[in-house]
Amino acid sequence: MFGNLFEEDEEEGFASASSRGRVTKGGDEPPAPRGRSNLCGIKNQGGTCYLNSLLQTLLFTPEFREELFSLGPDELGCLEDKEKPGAKVRVIPLELQSLFASLLLSDQQSASTANLTGSFGWNSSEGTNQHDVQELNRILFSALEHSLVDTSGSSFIHRLYHGTIVNSIVCKECGNVSQRQEDFLDLTVCVCGMSSLEDALWSMFVEEELFEGNNLYRCAQCDRLVTAAKSAKLKKLPPFMTMSLLRFSFDFAKCERYKETGRYSFPFTINLQPFCEQTDGEDSDYSYELFSVIIHKGGCYGGHYHVYIRDIDQLGQWEPPEEECKPKTQKKVKEDVKKEACEPKLQEDDPLSVLTAIISQEPLKSVLLDQLGQKLMDKIGSSWGKKFRKHYGPIGKFLQSHSDVFMLVSSGTRVALKANPPSPVTEPTTQAEQPTNHDTSTPLDPGAAEHQPEPEQEGSHWFDLNDSAVTSIRESDIEKQFQGKESAYMLFYRKTQLHRPSEALKNPQYKVPLHLIQMAQEENIKLQHMREEFEATNNTVELRLHLAPSYRLENGALQPISKEQNGGTALSFDRRKTVGDLRLAIYQMQELWEGDMALTVAKSLPAGLHLYNTLTDDGVSLYSAGIHTNSDLFVWNGREVCGATILTGAEWEPVLLTVVRPFLGEDGNPEMEDGVELEEGRGEFENGGPGLKREARGFAGAATLGEVREALGEPKESLLCQEHKGGKKGEHGAGEGGGASGWRLFPPTDMQRTLKELSLKDGDALLVLEPQSFDSSMFALNGDVVTVTTPSDCRWLQVDFQPPGGGEEGEKEEERRKIKVPATGNMLLCEVKKRAIEELQLQEQLPGAQYCLRQVDCTGKLLPPVCEELSVRDAGVRLMTTLTLCPGNAPKPSQLFLNFSVGTAPSAGTEMNIIVESTCTVKECLKSMLDAVGLDGTCWHLRRLDWCEEVGEPLMDEDACLSELKISNGETLIITEGHLPPKGFLKLSVWLYLDPRNNSMESDYNHTDSSHAEEQMLEAVSAGETHSHSPPLCAGNMAELRSVGQVEISDEATLEDLKTQVLTLPALQDVCVPTSAFMRVWLLEGRRLARILRGQQLTLRKLKLTSGTDLCVQQLLKEEDLGPKEVLLNVKMGIPGERCYYPAEELVWDASHDSSPRSLRTCLASLYGLSPDSLLLAKHQPDKHTWEEISNWSQQVSKKKKKKKAESLLGAPFHLKDGDTIGIKNLLIDNNRDFVTLEDEQGQQRLREQAEQRRKGGQDAGSDGVGPRKKTGPTKSRKPEVALSINVGVFR
Repeated sequence: MFGNLFEEDEEEGFASASSRGRVTKGGDEPPAPRGRSNLCGIKNQGGTCYLNSLLQTLLFTPEFREELFSLGPDELGCLEDKEKPGAKVRVIPLELQSLFASLLLSDQQSASTANLTGSFGWNSSEGTNQHDVQELNRILFSALEHSLVDTSGSSFIHRLYHGTIVNSIVCKECGNVSQRQEDFLDLTVCVCGMSSLEDALWSMFVEEELFEGNNLYRCAQCDRLVTAAKSAKLKKLPPFMTMSLLRFSFDFAKCERYKETGRYSFPFTINLQPFCEQTDGEDSDYSYELFSVIIHKGGCYGGHYHVYIRDIDQLGQWEPPEEECKPKTQKKVKEDVKKEACEPKLQEDDPLSVLTAIISQEPLKSVLLDQLGQKLMDKIGSSWGKKFRKHYGPIGKFLQSHSDVFMLVSSGTRVALKANPPSPVTEPTTQAEQPTNHDTSTPLDPGAAEHQPEPEQEGSHWFDLNDSAVTSIRESDIEKQFQGKESAYMLFYRKTQLHRPSEALKNPQYKVPLHLIQMAQEENIKLQHMREEFEATNNTVELRLHLAPSYRLENGALQPISKEQNGGTALSFDRRKTVGDLRLAIYQMQELWEGDMALTVAKSLPAGLHLYNTLTDDGVSLYSAGIHTNSDLFVWNGREVCGATILTGAEWEPVLLTVVRPFLGEDGNPEMEDGVELEEGRGEFENGGPGLKREARGFAGAATLGEVREALGEPKESLLCQEHKGGKKGEHGAGEGGGASGWRLFPPTDMQRTLKELSLKDGDALLVLEPQSFDSSMFALNGDVVTVTTPSDCRWLQVDFQPPGGGEEGEKEEERRKIKVPATGNMLLCEVKKRAIEELQLQEQLPGAQYCLRQVDCTGKLLPPVCEELSVRDAGVRLMTTLTLCPGNAPKPSQLFLNFSVGTAPSAGTEMNIIVESTCTVKECLKSMLDAVGLDGTCWHLRRLDWCEEVGEPLMDEDACLSELKISNGETLIITEGHLPPKGFLKLSVWLYLDPRNNSMESDYNHTDSSHAEEQMLEAVSAGETHSHSPPLCAGNMAELRSVGQVEISDEATLEDLKTQVLTLPALQDVCVPTSAFMRVWLLEGRRLARILRGQQLTLRKLKLTSGTDLCVQQLLKEEDLGPKEVLLNVKMGIPGERCYYPAEELVWDASHDSSPRSLRTCLASLYGLSPDSLLLAKHQPDKHTWEEISNWSQQVSKKKKKKKAESLLGAPFHLKDGDTIGIKNLLIDNNRDFVTLEDEQGQQRLREQAEQRRKGGQDAGSDGVGPRKKTGPTKSRKPEVALSINVGVFR
């Protein structure tokens, strides 16, 4: 009915993201148990929120539920027999029974409707389709009635929900009454124009509709048309009254659907006696009370359903809404004192410990997400952003990364602990220990009783059932659904006479069949077993124990004595146990341990193992202490390791630096031992190039640079340098090989600064030099920069061979054929190519083939070949880079390598290339290119590419050489067909404006070349342009635009010269124009008349005409020379009493002195001989088919001068320009102030139809569309409308 009307809102937020990011070891997580409300939700299959809301309403209708449960297997059959041939199993009511039993008795947060929708005959995709809940209500009841044929429950739907309306028509002449009865399942009441449900019912059942005037009623008794009154009354009231609110309507003016979001109230109790036919009964016979409200959130094309339900049988545990559970101010002091007495010492530097303590000390064992930051500030006196954000990120990200500790509850609005700590102070009663149904007034926490709000009246507890989430609400919250995008959609009332027996209260098993109770109990046992297994598996963490006897302190960090102990000892442990339990388990593992045992959280860093915080509280569980899987724990005495004092904490984190020293051989020269690691003492060295040795050393982050120098055993005169990362390598005195590294010298003041203050991190290099090191040619000091020259073995060039052809095999071959050629800056590139060809053995494979060397840019594109007669340095080739060996010749120093293409700009890799002399002319270069591609002729010229890689300006001087035109090596030229345009000449297309008021020009034009005219006009019509039938110059005429040819004229020519040359066109040779002043020239923009060209002696350059511009010429009956502020308008006077106008007239309005509405009104009054105050003006908007009224009194205030200034019609909002149409109304004889004509209304209707078609994804409709069409953005794709249906078997 409404197609894709009800899209699901994804409101899981953080909860869904957290659960997805969680890694569990026990397989699939079992269903969560019921929440605090003790009610079960329903899972959403993707688009079944409408079904879930209706099913919950039926479940909490006890009479419906008990009627369904009263049908046994003898009448319905068994689900186990549904596949047996010939078995009549009524699947739908059986699955509904099973679902209701699960919702009532199964201990899970939400139940699935997959089996129920499967009994409907729906496939998996049906669950993602959205439908109207009112439509589902009727179809589901119909399916149940058909399924229960010939059973004792065949009439219970009719008995509970069906009512009767009697429609009456009373003849005012004879009093004859004609009546007709109709049954109803639900009442659809109007929302539009109504303020409440009572108003809508009064309009339906109290007010009468009169048949009078032209709408008379034929009375059967009078046998003629008479005046009559029609009315409707409720005849039979059902026990349950369903009201469907007609929220969705259709706007016929805008051709679109919309949702009524205005205020529409409805009562909690209602008396229907005023709307009934018989009113002699007791008031209780007509009294109803509200018990369910289905709510729709969203618009008419998308949204979500949920339902507010009153728990009549008190099956759930109602609690005050979360925001009402805040303790009063006077109670808070007592609670704070109580908390301080029982809470352990807080580790304020550990966010996990702080957040865990905050949540565990809350009475409800959970905290609202938006209040967690404030509670953190109250706890430690600092916000998350100042205290932890820098190291741990946003608080939401921190909670997600610790999803094994935290979980979201209450639809993602609150955060709680995944498992409660074993401390008796903070550990609440588990779900299994809680009674199934407690008194709603019983608090969960003894301390909460002091500030718990008073419970609502017994039996009036309301819940919000939103798919899987169930939360408590106040009865007053329903009033919030009277209006807005989230508002009531269906109302369910029950008679106040219906009372529930006392044994049904708080008893979910009441009248549930025994076999369904047993099935639910077995399911609960299975769920409990699954949860125990999952929790046991999921709470096991893998720890790595590092024992102190196996480690020693070295380089500022703990290092294993032997490599076998590097991984530590693995231990699996339950994170719900305490630190004391872990300590005892380690004692039992290490029988020989003597003395104290300290457990400290450790972390493996590049420098080694470092210790952080020590676990001192044996009563804290591991998860509260922040211990998770793969945590490292160091087991020691808490003071020293192997006699060395250990500094713990983040400030003492070690930094692994690469210490670089000069390395000289016996003869004092740098030695070369490529690929050989050198060892000296305990430090490991690797070759950093001849002359340098590198050693990895770790130092405490809080150690000063002077302490580092002392630890390295260097004298105070030694210099320490940091690698200079700000400049490019080789910029400080590079050697011939082109490789040199720069180092920044630490000033003496830095010796007292710590490594962290100097921002030194793992992997940074530290160069240690003695003052005499600068006597060597390896090192050079320039200010505070030390340059280390790169040794000669780094002088090489890599050559990649790119074979011709390509393809996958070629690419693989290319990967295998890469070589390094030893090179220096003075080596010629031809020598590099020769060595590469020899090593690749290309002459043996392809004898006589020519090759060239080409560089590659950062995008992988091949650059022009390098000149092989130049050296590596002169050619700008850097050593230790890559050259590609490609087929082809290399240019000489006097030559250019050019890319070229024919016609259009080439795509990457498709251009052709040629080598020409830089001194050759453009004409010679063009001839060489034409010969290369096999083209001949003289009608070609060359063009350059512009900045956006498109064909640009032509090379006008064909006799100029390429070097003079600054054509560089590797540039791309385009061979374009056609002669070069003359210098300074414009090529203009000319159109002729045919005015029906001036038939002479049209007849002359048709007489001169009728066939040509028909052909050109056909082109204009086929183009779909509006001016081919109705140009915007005058919306009411039948003028046409016809092409008459093109002119080439200099941009220094005047407008008068242009008019003279236009008249020489063959199509206009018989047109008689006395002088150029009798011709008007329009500028066309998008094939529409835009503006008139003014100034007979102005040049075309000053008029800003460019080549390719379209012009339109119009013959005049009198001379015209418009000034710069004179505007040509088409004015037309409205015909009094009619919705049309007299023929339009041209008016030249001089706006140079005054461009206000008063000036235009005065000019028009002078034209028509009327008073200015009697005229009403409006500007026509042809794009919208509307009129914009021009008021004489609209004024604006200048902010600077604080003076009132009359509005200018040349500016906003009217922007009057040449060709605009002005409508005029003479108020002395015409009272109609509406300018819209019948043609305008038809145009508006076409625009609405086009907008509706575009919204539906169709093509633009109609051919009128005056003016440019607006760009429409991508519309939201919606699923096609699918009819809602439920398949039912035949049981008669």
